[in-house]
Amino acid sequence: MKFFVSFACVLLIAGAALAQTPRGASTGVYSKAQAARGKAVYSESCSSCHGDALEGADVIPPLSGTRFIGNWKGQPVGELAARIRTTMPADQPGSLGQTASAEITAYLLEANGFPAGEAELPTGNQPLSQIIIDGSK
Repeated sequence: MKFFVSFACVLLIAGAALAQTPRGASTGVYSKAQAARGKAVYSESCSSCHGDALEGADVIPPLSGTRFIGNWKGQPVGELAARIRTTMPADQPGSLGQTASAEITAYLLEANGFPAGEAELPTGNQPLSQIIIDGSK
């Protein structure tokens, strides 16, 4: 009986470790529908500064391309979503909320060549911290 209890404990611990193992954004962490909603929110709230093609201008950083990937590679998607949620748009920081921030993040991932998946990008900080921007595919 002790063996089975010990074995069950080992399985629970292993399962918890796997559930918290970070995964890359290149594994399809957002849905196409979510990215489409994000594009609409981006157009309304972000494009006036960052540009329609996410190109940035002057001191405003681009949100696509090698500079964007270089700045964010290895970082959790949660950091990007939190930056969007807490500091954007510049004239109304913090006004977007978690859902809009996740949608914009999904759009940015799509625009940078990350593939879509079946599930939507989560909105909570903990699940987003487990997804790493690993370079587009």
